[in-house]
Amino acid sequence: MKKQLLVTALLLPALSITQPSAAQTKKAIKAASATTTDSDKQAILTDLNKRFPEYAGISKQIWDFAELGYQEEKSAALLEEQLRKEGFDVKTGVAGIPTAFVATYGSGKPVIGILGEYDALPGLATEAKPDFTPIAGQKGGHGCGHNLFGTASVAAATEIKDWLKRSGHSGTIKIYGCPAEEGGSGKVYMVREGLFDGVDAVLHWHPGDKNAADAGTSLANKNAKFRFRGIAAHAAASPERGRSALDGVEAMDYMVNLMREHIPQDTRIHYVITKGGEAPNVVPAFAEVYYYARHKDRDILQSVWKRIENAAEGAAKGTGTKVEWEILGGVFNLLPNVTLAEVMHQNLKTVGGVQYNAEETAFAKQISTTFDKKVPIEEAATVKDFRDASESATSGGSTDVGDVSWTVPTVGLSTATWVPGSSAHSWQSTAASGMGIGQKGMLVAAKTLALTALDLYKNPALIEKARAEWQQKRGADFKYEALLGNRKPALDYRK
Repeated sequence: MKKQLLVTALLLPALSITQPSAAQTKKAIKAASATTTDSDKQAILTDLNKRFPEYAGISKQIWDFAELGYQEEKSAALLEEQLRKEGFDVKTGVAGIPTAFVATYGSGKPVIGILGEYDALPGLATEAKPDFTPIAGQKGGHGCGHNLFGTASVAAATEIKDWLKRSGHSGTIKIYGCPAEEGGSGKVYMVREGLFDGVDAVLHWHPGDKNAADAGTSLANKNAKFRFRGIAAHAAASPERGRSALDGVEAMDYMVNLMREHIPQDTRIHYVITKGGEAPNVVPAFAEVYYYARHKDRDILQSVWKRIENAAEGAAKGTGTKVEWEILGGVFNLLPNVTLAEVMHQNLKTVGGVQYNAEETAFAKQISTTFDKKVPIEEAATVKDFRDASESATSGGSTDVGDVSWTVPTVGLSTATWVPGSSAHSWQSTAASGMGIGQKGMLVAAKTLALTALDLYKNPALIEKARAEWQQKRGADFKYEALLGNRKPALDYRK
């Protein structure tokens, strides 16, 4: 790996932590997160380089486990064991979720949280090779790279723990073990439980095909399984005696598809029929369809969702069936924080991108031939320019980090854990997440998270400014209410 150029930073000016001026805050961001590196940052970077093989091994174990949402017993246990070994106090089974945990080290303010994920996606099980090589009998694959996500977050939290210990600096570091991000809304239950109360700032990251730390946002999401029940009958001998649950599903889908013309065009609705019957000659007595709806505005999302529910009721009435639905997940849009994003961006520039060796270059060139979008593989080594929270910086995806961001000032980044041009939730991203390219991107994330947390501990004025921005964007009258309501965690949603 290319060595970082380490230069001792100038001493930072003393800053008031009470109502800092804009000029003070801007100066603090530039000084605290400059592309030069002080001795504390140098120690963190050096130690992470040294421990890289250890963390790469942990990420590969989680990649091999490939456990689906709320079933991540081995993955969570591995990370919990690592944190206990490092001296963290680990609380498991939080928020009514067996695979969720919170690990804490230190005392006093500031309190910084780091999010970690480790759930896999259904399907996508392939070897870590540049051609699609399915793994027989494996239910899931890490097509979103969460095996890297959780590991890098633990690595960063460990570095901050070590710095707090040797410096004697006041502060608390928390690592949140967050299961079932992929449709299970695991963090929503953790927010609802109050686990982020008293936290001053939260850091997170996500695997991707580029290195960027933008103040971007995402789409709010609501999802449910609609279950239709009819009457079974012989489809040829006595079809008049049957009422097809599958007809109910198909009627609902048809109405929702017609509705697309008459909703805001940036709405996203997608579904999959999870149960359609057993045999063509039996009128299905049960059928199920799984729906997602997304929009950047939660109020618009809620109005669209009500129309989807109306379509379900109309379909049941028209086909002589009955329908019920279970809300499985619902997440807020991300609330961007420019103050924190600027700090993280500067640290990402310090760390730099991902440098491939000869073997990784060959892998990248071969796998890129399978992409419909051609991007130079050299872009993995670059850091994208900073963008603020403009409409163009809205992600097409959704994340339960959104709920966290409305509860505490939050910032994240992405790193090039996949070959540039890769799509998330693909066999190509799964393959890269299980080998050196993904692991090197993971190291970039761990370094950036740790350096950003260090800046916040050393410069509380940055936290004050970030909180003021956060409060202004939330609005004085904001009150958090989870989109999934008061339901208990949907622990069986992947079964």
